Amino acid sequence: MSDAPLCVYCRQRPAEVAWRPFCSERCKMADLGRWLSGTYRAPVRENDPDGQGDDDTQPEDPGVSTGDPEA
Repeated sequence: MSDAPLCVYCRQRPAEVAWRPFCSERCKMADLGRWLSGTYRAPVRENDPDGQGDDDTQPEDPGVSTGDPEA
């Protein structure tokens, strides 16, 4: 048995390196269709109420002047 990776959509051996990780344009477009229709979804952590994921940025301190009089 060969160690060649399988197509991530249909699980057949890739016919062309150009389509990796898919074996054809058909599988590539079918996979894209699943993402666009919502069949595939990226997981969201349950304790993340806004669904935005990890955000390391902190809100700007209102007591710190930015030098902009409009701010």
